[in-house]
Amino acid sequence: MTSLNIIGAGRVGQTLGRLWTTNQVFDVRAVLARSTASAQSARDFIGAGEPIADLGALPAADVWMLSVPDSQITPVAQALATLAATSGALRPALVFHCSGTLGSDQLAPLRQLGWQIASAHPLLSFAQPDLALAQFAGTPCALEGDAAALAMLEAAFSQIGGRCFTLAAEDKLRYHAAAVLATNFLPVLQDLAEQLWQRSGMPDELAQQMRSTLLQNAVNNIVALGPQAALTGPAARGDTALVARQQQALAGWNPQVGEAYAALSQLAAQLARR
Repeated sequence: MTSLNIIGAGRVGQTLGRLWTTNQVFDVRAVLARSTASAQSARDFIGAGEPIADLGALPAADVWMLSVPDSQITPVAQALATLAATSGALRPALVFHCSGTLGSDQLAPLRQLGWQIASAHPLLSFAQPDLALAQFAGTPCALEGDAAALAMLEAAFSQIGGRCFTLAAEDKLRYHAAAVLATNFLPVLQDLAEQLWQRSGMPDELAQQMRSTLLQNAVNNIVALGPQAALTGPAARGDTALVARQQQALAGWNPQVGEAYAALSQLAAQLARR
């Protein structure tokens, strides 16, 4: 099988590594993390690879995955390029990162040495690797970079259930912001709602129950009807007076929440009129 090194064995690296190992897509050769203990833990979850805590100790591989924070992609690419330039053991290979916002050009130091570069972003919340494993099938995977790299990555992600599509580097910020709007802000809004219910006197057990009733019903309606048809509430009805009163009440509790309520109500009214 094609060999793979994983640099940055966090939740994304562990999930993809485990899926590729289980489905015999890649032979995971090495798993790099910040400490030996972290690398060993990640290796145990993945089920393959040598746990390593030193970039210079990584063996050669056909494919390199950088599943590190965005701020670390360029420094790691530069360090890897320096290592490759000074070590005859690291031949040119395919390297990709998993950022949803940055382009493959972050890996330019390696391209200058003849490496194929790309970015691959699975559009999934990797809150917990065990859950991500069960949820991965059908996940959209945005690919961008060199043609030869994209061909290999499309095959690799497709074999573990990903649905691949190409994305221009200049569109990645909007693409990823859409994912943030669709997923990352939902827990924030739910937390604010629960705080307000509790402050209003609703028993805690009923506030908790709303997670599995009101929230779930809203999600089901969006899935079944689409965002516009599922929209309800004062802004959708055009009740601007009530929106203004609620905004003032929220601003008295938390000015930021009041501003957010006003802005979201304006967007809700626009959606209702579309």
